[in-house]
Amino acid sequence: MESNYVFLDVDGTLVDYSNELPNSAVKAIKVAQANGHKVYPVTGRSKAEMYDELLEIGFDGYIGGNGNYVESDNEVILHQLITAEQEKMIVDWLNNRGLAFYLESNNGLFASEQFETRGEQTVKDYAAYKEKSGTETMTVRQAFPEMIFDGQLYRADVNKISFILEEYEDYLAAADFFSDFQVGTWGGIGEQALFGDIALANITKQTAIKKLLEHHGVDRKNTIAFGDAKVDIPMLEYCEIGVAMGNGGKEITAMADHITDSVDNDGLEKAFLHLGLIE
Repeated sequence: MESNYVFLDVDGTLVDYSNELPNSAVKAIKVAQANGHKVYPVTGRSKAEMYDELLEIGFDGYIGGNGNYVESDNEVILHQLITAEQEKMIVDWLNNRGLAFYLESNNGLFASEQFETRGEQTVKDYAAYKEKSGTETMTVRQAFPEMIFDGQLYRADVNKISFILEEYEDYLAAADFFSDFQVGTWGGIGEQALFGDIALANITKQTAIKKLLEHHGVDRKNTIAFGDAKVDIPMLEYCEIGVAMGNGGKEITAMADHITDSVDNDGLEKAFLHLGLIE
């Protein structure tokens, strides 16, 4: 069997919006690896947010920060950070606008002073996926179990910065002010804009995958990408086969080569079976 490189988005693909990891997905990944395939999470999460439950799966590497960090076989291939000067400018702008935010670093997630109280309703909205029980009691500390609430906010180790949108105008203002950066939005089911994020420009999941393949001398005809959101479209376009989750947004399901079931209905395992990664 020819070996494939399999790239998995995390939120909405590997885990659902309540951070629940299906046992079927873990089993499918391990069997695929035993069959000679390489499996990498490709996520907006920084490494500090790849909790033990995920790391214990035993991936072959990791792509984080939506592409600013690439690791394979315990070797760091790429890490592009926001500079300390840039980071201070962003933090000051968010504070002046009165927006709660958190800094995403491989060394931790660092919350602004108001993030825990202001973020309570936002994380409930983020987790409210198919009316699952328990989402109404979701807290920031449950959503981000290792978040640091009293850390230094002027830093030189930041991959990107996420902030709570009080209104959509906050995203538009950030996109205008930080025109030299990549400014986006993210959220829960249907890609509702709950958060904005600010990252370095010209970094995507696609550019990161390309860097990893070049490092290993792998042809992209041996690649498969899985995702559920617009941010995943570049990697699905780049890889030989692009798979959209059944819970994915309309843009990604429209362009995918294959649409599998939802993340919480064994969608990952079903797609692995369909593609012959496992039997």
